[in-house]
Amino acid sequence: MSSARFGKLEVDIEIKAPAERFFEFHTRKTYMSSNTSPDKVVSCELLEGDWGKEGSVISWNYVLDGNAIAGKELLEAVDIERNSVTYRVIDGYLLQYYKSFKRSCEATPKGKGEEEGTRVHWTLEFEKLHDKVPEPHTMLQFILDLVKDFDAHPSSQ
Repeated sequence: MSSARFGKLEVDIEIKAPAERFFEFHTRKTYMSSNTSPDKVVSCELLEGDWGKEGSVISWNYVLDGNAIAGKELLEAVDIERNSVTYRVIDGYLLQYYKSFKRSCEATPKGKGEEEGTRVHWTLEFEKLHDKVPEPHTMLQFILDLVKDFDAHPSSQ
C-alpha cells in the first residue's frame, strides 16, 4: 500500500462570529446548514443520538460541483474546552473514493489586541482507495464556502 494514499489537508479561516457560536453551530445546530447555505445544503438530519453528542449519526444531502450528493457522518469527538469537533464519514459519496475520511475543526478566539472574531482551523484526513483518486481540495473548498455562508448569516452574530 502506497503512503501516497494517506493524506491530510489543513487550512485556517478567519470569521467575525464568536468561537462559541461557531462551535455550537457545528455540533448542536448543524441542522441549520440548509438555512445558512441553501444553495449548497439540501438537508441535514439527525439519524441517531442527540445533536452535539459523540456517537450521533447525521445524514447530509448537498450539492457539490453541481451534483446532488448524499452521505452520513458519525460525530466522533467533541471538545467543548477547545471548541473542536471531529466527524467521520461512514456512508455515501466520499466512500466511493476514500477508504476513510474525517473532517475536524477547532475554533479559537482571536487574541487580545486583534479584531474581534475567530480563527477556525480545518483538517481533512483521508485514505484514498487508490493512487489515482485526487486529494479532496473540492471538498475543502466546499467546507470553507459553508463557513463563509455561516459567517455572513445573521444568526452567526
